[in-house]
Amino acid sequence: MTTINRLTVDGRDYFLPDPVTELRDKILDAIRAGGGYVNIPPLRSGPGIDILFSPGMPVVWTRLDIGGDQDSEDAEDHATVGYQDL
Repeated sequence: MTTINRLTVDGRDYFLPDPVTELRDKILDAIRAGGGYVNIPPLRSGPGIDILFSPGMPVVWTRLDIGGDQDSEDAEDHATVGYQDL
């Protein structure tokens, strides 16, 4: 199963590949220092984006499991469930 990390900063989502431990430490250091810029790397390629982190700024980490070991019958069952079935 593939894992993607979603970082939500002030209502905006950024998707990051593993590992995120070093990035998480940089964000915490910036916040503890009273504020600072941290470069958020892109999911695939590119320069990333610099974000100013400051105390009190809403930051949420979410770990998303995508893909997986589901066989095709299970995937079809999930795809056919409609609103009326709930």
